[in-house]
Amino acid sequence: MQTQHHNSQFNKPSRRGSVLLVVLVIVGIMSLGAYTFSELMLTESEATAMYGRGAATRQYSDSGIELVAAVLGEDINPAEQNFYHNPDQFQAILMRDAETSRGRGRFSVVVPVESDIQNQSIRFGLTDESSKLNLNYLASEELDEESAREMLMYLPEMTEEYAEAILDWIDDDDEPRMFGAEFDYYLSLDPPYEPRNGPLESLDELLLVADITPELLYGEDANRNGLLDGNENDGDATQPADDADGVLKLGWSAFLTVHSKETNLRSDDTEKIYVNENILTELYDTLEEDLGEEFAQFVVAYRLYGSADPLSMVDLDLDTPYQTSEKVPVNDVAKGIAAALFGGRGGSVTRGGMDLSGGAQFEIESLYDLIGAAVEGEIDKRQQFLVSPWSADPGEMQAYAVDFFDALSVTEEPYAGRINVNQARLEVLSGIPGMEEGLPETIIGSQLIGPDGEPLLDSLQLRTTTAWLVIQGIVPLEQMRGLDKYLTARGDVYRAQVVGYFDTGGPTTRQEVIFDAAQSPPKILSVRDLSELGRGYTPIQLNGNLSNGVE
Repeated sequence: MQTQHHNSQFNKPSRRGSVLLVVLVIVGIMSLGAYTFSELMLTESEATAMYGRGAATRQYSDSGIELVAAVLGEDINPAEQNFYHNPDQFQAILMRDAETSRGRGRFSVVVPVESDIQNQSIRFGLTDESSKLNLNYLASEELDEESAREMLMYLPEMTEEYAEAILDWIDDDDEPRMFGAEFDYYLSLDPPYEPRNGPLESLDELLLVADITPELLYGEDANRNGLLDGNENDGDATQPADDADGVLKLGWSAFLTVHSKETNLRSDDTEKIYVNENILTELYDTLEEDLGEEFAQFVVAYRLYGSADPLSMVDLDLDTPYQTSEKVPVNDVAKGIAAALFGGRGGSVTRGGMDLSGGAQFEIESLYDLIGAAVEGEIDKRQQFLVSPWSADPGEMQAYAVDFFDALSVTEEPYAGRINVNQARLEVLSGIPGMEEGLPETIIGSQLIGPDGEPLLDSLQLRTTTAWLVIQGIVPLEQMRGLDKYLTARGDVYRAQVVGYFDTGGPTTRQEVIFDAAQSPPKILSVRDLSELGRGYTPIQLNGNLSNGVE
């Protein structure tokens, strides 16, 4: 019996190896868990670091927005302003320094060079919204229907149907144009909606207009950086679909705006002199106090008698400011001036030897009407010629143009809808009424940036007024008088992309901002985050030829 019991003990299976196997499995599971946890923590750490870098680039971009607003709010003489291309102020502004390029953070204020037909160049500055066609101006009383439609017809892919549908959308009536659309059309859609029949609030609203698509509004520029990128020049290989012709097909957003505006104030924010003032005594006194007797007498004489017949000016020496059709004794002139000083005779109201009691007979439609002009009328009781103190000589015009246009205005209201001739694209200039064939190309061909990429400061100072077109012989003075109502040299609403980034690696924050500097302090009208559309610009493009440690 004992033997059997002994043998049964030896017959039991051994379990000593299974413990080791269980330990090995547990250790493996724990190691895998530890590795997974370590990888997860590394991923979380990298994500946290990337989030932090993304937050940093947003702060850099936001700082750039605040800088632009502050610069626009500064009291600077227009002749000294350079918002067009100013790398010192707007390019690669260092926000965070570090020993490595990965740690250095910056912002740049970027816009495309409108005159670059290859769409490869950027500049560091702002785009004046007045360089675009203001849709809300097209529906105003300033333009007739035909002119409004023609100004749109020069845009790419524009048709009469699109043009008239846009105008029907923003006009204040319910009558559809021949090719347009009004209430009946929009109420028949699913879901139905009503047309605006008033000013647009944003360009995106055009997507509600009959048959207008995102492709028409934004073109091939998928990331909205204004440059021709590889994916925008490869046909159907990648989005967006394009024609691979080596040219960026811009959408209407590059040519249209709803925000352009100009203040009607001097550079020091005081009111300009309204030359069409109805009370001529007030006009004369204001001009005399501000500019002098010679200028006051000529402007008021122009309001009384209009411009002289050019044929009657043939024998005049236009270098002599004052001339008469017959000799006037000095003592008679003195008496006339004295009579003006003491209120005139017989109840008449006089200034500068002129009887103002009959009121103004003419309005000044353009300030260019006063340049190189002459007036024939009764002055000091004699028929006389007065020649404008503002000469049409290009050299003299260059000397007085900035002060002349800064001091005077033909309207009391802010200007709306005029187009900045210094930045407008060819398609926008081509649609301006009275713009002769070939003239837009000539204007576009006069660059504001030199071959080295630096701003032409002399040109910038000259171009603070539209007079540079006359001074450089591009537009004759007579033609400029007709174009003046459509052209300006600068507006007060600006657009730019403000990019926050690191010199190497990390995310980029790209925001498109519209600034309204027509009010003080400047107001930010809109901020659109374009970061999801891609970087837009590489650090090399943004930093350029910096020599401050960019790796």
